[in-house]
Amino acid sequence: MSEPTTRPEGLTGVLDALEQAVATARAMPMSSSVLVNRAEILDLLDQARGALPTQLSAADEVLADADAARAAARADADEILATARAEAERLVGQEAVVEAAQERAAQVTAAAQETAETLRRDADDYCDRRLADFEIDLGKIVAQVQAGRAKLAGRLGDEAAEA
Repeated sequence: MSEPTTRPEGLTGVLDALEQAVATARAMPMSSSVLVNRAEILDLLDQARGALPTQLSAADEVLADADAARAAARADADEILATARAEAERLVGQEAVVEAAQERAAQVTAAAQETAETLRRDADDYCDRRLADFEIDLGKIVAQVQAGRAKLAGRLGDEAAEA
C-alpha cells in the first residue's frame, strides 16, 4: 500500500482517507481480514489527532459567537427596557395619558422580554445543534478507532496463537 500523496484536509478528510486505506487494502486469502500499511494508518491517525484541536477550536468559536449573540440580545433588551421606562416616566407627568403610557410601557417591556427570550432560546438551540454535530463526529471517530484496534488485537492474537 502506498503513502498518501496529499495530506487530507480536516478531520473528515482524515477519516475518509482511513476508510479508503482499509477499503482498498489487500484481502487475506479465505478471510475477511486485510493487510494495511501500518505507517500509513499511523500517519492518518496522527493527522486525525492533529485535526481534533482545530475542530475543538471551531466548536469554541461557535459557542463564542452564540454567547456574543446572546450578549447583544441582552444589551438590546436592556436598551429597549430603558427606553420604555424613560418614556413611561415622561408620560406619567401628563395626567391625561397616564393610563395609556402605563399600557404602552407594559407592551414594550413584554415585547422586549419576549424578543430577548426568543434570542436566548435560538442561541442556545444553535449551540446545542453544533455540539450535537460535533458529538456525532467524535462518536464516529471513537467507533472507528475501537474497530481498528479490535481488528489489530485479533490479528495480534492470531499471530501469537500461530507462533
